[in-house]
Amino acid sequence: MSTKHFRAALYARVSTADQQTIPLQIGAMQDYARRRGWKVVAEVKDVNGGAKVRPKREELLKLARQRKLDVIIVWRLDRWGRSLHDVLQSLQELRELGVDFVSVTEGLDFTTSTGRAMAGMLAIFAQFEREILRERVLAGLAHARSKGKVLGPPRTARNKADQIRQLLADGLSKAQIARKLKIGRASVYRALEDSQA
Repeated sequence: MSTKHFRAALYARVSTADQQTIPLQIGAMQDYARRRGWKVVAEVKDVNGGAKVRPKREELLKLARQRKLDVIIVWRLDRWGRSLHDVLQSLQELRELGVDFVSVTEGLDFTTSTGRAMAGMLAIFAQFEREILRERVLAGLAHARSKGKVLGPPRTARNKADQIRQLLADGLSKAQIARKLKIGRASVYRALEDSQA
């Protein structure tokens, strides 16, 4: 499809205290679309105070999934996502849908060969970040174990194993024991199995 006929959607996001930048964002994105000869089919504005859920962005992604647009334009990359992981995950979905992405101030334009190369580099950095994070988590767990720390969920049921056996002997059902000790029924079963092992 020729980029001349691209259907573009503009996405602006601000915090509740920063709403005066919306006209600046929208104006810059409209100018970009006009210079490229793209038709703007949607202008979406999210105003939130750092909320994780961005309903307007979800509406835009829904339009992308319905193949009702060809490119999403943002003013800056940090307007689009909460974190690098979030940005890259959503950009990957857009690429799979065949929807391009532009960040005006960073000069990031996936409709160009340079922009597509940059997208590939971003994916490499995201993979690198995941591997570094994984290594840090594993190192932290190994350090904790070396200091004798017991890892995993708290062993509430095991700590109450004697009480559980006594209540069972007193004729209470496993469900009643769970309610009485304020633990899950599965924990009661597990504690009884452990005591028989």
